[in-house]
Amino acid sequence: MTDTAPEPIILAVPKGRILEEASPLLARAGIVPEPAFSDEGSRALRFRTNRPDIDLIRVRAFDVATFVAHGAAQLGIVGSDVLAEFDYSELYAPVDLGIGHCRLSVAEPAALAATDDPRGWSHVRVATKYPHLTRKHFEARGVQAECIKLNGAMELAPLLDLAPRIVDLVSSGRTLKENGLVEVETIMEVSSRLIANRAAFKTRPEVLPLVDGFRRAVERDTA
Repeated sequence: MTDTAPEPIILAVPKGRILEEASPLLARAGIVPEPAFSDEGSRALRFRTNRPDIDLIRVRAFDVATFVAHGAAQLGIVGSDVLAEFDYSELYAPVDLGIGHCRLSVAEPAALAATDDPRGWSHVRVATKYPHLTRKHFEARGVQAECIKLNGAMELAPLLDLAPRIVDLVSSGRTLKENGLVEVETIMEVSSRLIANRAAFKTRPEVLPLVDGFRRAVERDTA
């Protein structure tokens, strides 16, 4: 009678820009995805790696935290903005990966900003995909925030009178500028973290060496 091999550890990674920055870190941590992972035409969502004990899943950035928090994946890579928005108690974020740097900011039309003073706000109407963080930020200042939840195309909200202000991630600021918007406040600085499911961290002995591998990969990158 032979022992059944344990299920692979599943690492959830986000689609898009963060994944591009994370790929070299994966390689330095000794994780090389199968060729289909880099195939933009592939519709697959789960991928094998060079290690039989690790599989990757590729999902939306906001869903990474949910998959890991509920134990469907044991590890994940996600921005600190997502962690703060969902605030899952089931997540542990042991490693700042030093990638995905940007900021979560309040922006408004340049014409409004020319005469506006955020210190005088008592009520704001904001379009954002971060309603929890937005309300928390403004409540700390004694400002009532009316949040309209959008999942994308945030810059359209002021242009179409949906909301005069937005809260969104900003990197270079180019998208804001091209849509006539300017930053007026920074809510938080953002970077990507390696996250782990707390229960898996305790019950799956394979998780800790993987976390240490990512930590060493980051240290080599910054050395």
